[in-house]
Amino acid sequence: MNPEMEPVVTVCGNCREPMPRELRFCRNCGYRLGEGSAEYTETVHFKNAPPRGFSGNGAAASFPPYAAPGAMASVSGAQIKKRRKRMSGMTWMFLGLLIFFIAAAAFTAVIRPIRRNINAEIAKQAVPRSYVGVTPFDTTEGGVTFDNVEPPGSPADKAGLVGGDIVTTFDGQKITSDDQMMDLLTTTPIGKTVDVVYIRDGETKSTKLTTISEQEFNRLKKLFSSRPEGRGLFGYDNNAERVPIPGTKLYGVRLDSVEQSRPADLAGVKEGDIVIRFGDTPIRTPQEFYSRVLRAIPYSTVTIEVMRGTERLEIPVKMGKR
Repeated sequence: MNPEMEPVVTVCGNCREPMPRELRFCRNCGYRLGEGSAEYTETVHFKNAPPRGFSGNGAAASFPPYAAPGAMASVSGAQIKKRRKRMSGMTWMFLGLLIFFIAAAAFTAVIRPIRRNINAEIAKQAVPRSYVGVTPFDTTEGGVTFDNVEPPGSPADKAGLVGGDIVTTFDGQKITSDDQMMDLLTTTPIGKTVDVVYIRDGETKSTKLTTISEQEFNRLKKLFSSRPEGRGLFGYDNNAERVPIPGTKLYGVRLDSVEQSRPADLAGVKEGDIVIRFGDTPIRTPQEFYSRVLRAIPYSTVTIEVMRGTERLEIPVKMGKR
């Protein structure tokens, strides 16, 4: 064949495939012949072009793959649509701020009532109030009651009140709840002598007491706890229960356990005995009985009154020391 008749060829600079010189693009890979990489957004699609991202010789392509105009247009539309679905950084920041303010508002709505209640309690406790010297009041039928009187020498103790009494009137005010009673103690001046009406064993009684300050109340407690004589010991494991006395309006404290070789046992007190009096003090609650035992001077003799069945007994007990 005459060499002059042979077609003039060129070599693709990308895939190294020989191509007729008159072609503008490589048939194999789409490379623009003679001008370097084809950096166009649209080009001619070649049927035998290698997969996206690879050259004809299997090597990774160093240029973006090409597609036919229609294909490129559709891909570009999909990409644009996809990009539109993505939220920008400003949008994320706005959403973050929105969530923050919503959470802050919810937190404030929850915390504000709690803080208000706490502040109210602090304010209530900060106001000086009068003390009478009993354990916390509890609402009961007819007024308020309490478990025991403490410490020794407190206003309630001097007034002759004991645990189980029901206070119906305080300083001329009819009492209906423990909250009302505490409010009255807040408004009653320290050192004021007030009239107290109460019920014990179904009978209405009255007495007077003079309120004291918190400092005086704490002083009396400290004075008793550091008493040089020490505290009394009766000889039971504090296992006792408040029970009614059949056929009467009285209540007493049933001893469900008496420790062997201790003052009560040595004096003849039995398990099941119901204590209704300790010395001169009526006993109507287990807390009052325990309090009076602690008050007793060690090694002194205290006469207790008990119900044993239907029999009422007086038993002298020589107290021990705790």
